[in-house]
Amino acid sequence: MKEIVYTQKQLPEIADRLIELAPTKILCFYGEMGSGKTTLIKALVKTLGAGEIANSPTFGIVNEYHKATGELLGYHFDFYRLNSEAEALDLGLEDYLQSNIWTFMEWPEKIASLLPEDTVDIYLEVVDDQTRKLRI
Repeated sequence: MKEIVYTQKQLPEIADRLIELAPTKILCFYGEMGSGKTTLIKALVKTLGAGEIANSPTFGIVNEYHKATGELLGYHFDFYRLNSEAEALDLGLEDYLQSNIWTFMEWPEKIASLLPEDTVDIYLEVVDDQTRKLRI
């Protein structure tokens, strides 16, 4: 397990490193509210060349991101408001996970039994107001 301590100013560098370290395109982000999950995903999406700014899909469950060329870049799920794994299946989660597209998931513990074995688990924690620690 790799551990990285970083500040918000270092996010572009951290995003580059995560992309290099990730053996698959399915990344699961674990951490308390305010630990920086969405902020890190925004940096990843930007690094990967998205033509739009990433936002948490808290109310819509999933957002799609596209490159400036219009090509699909990835999906961003926020399962915080999910009441059951069945809701994720109703969204077509299995199809998303088989797409070989970057997939970023917040609160994946809500759908633990549906996650493929080859996910990259990223654990975030607050060190102080400016600093975060991640374990991958």
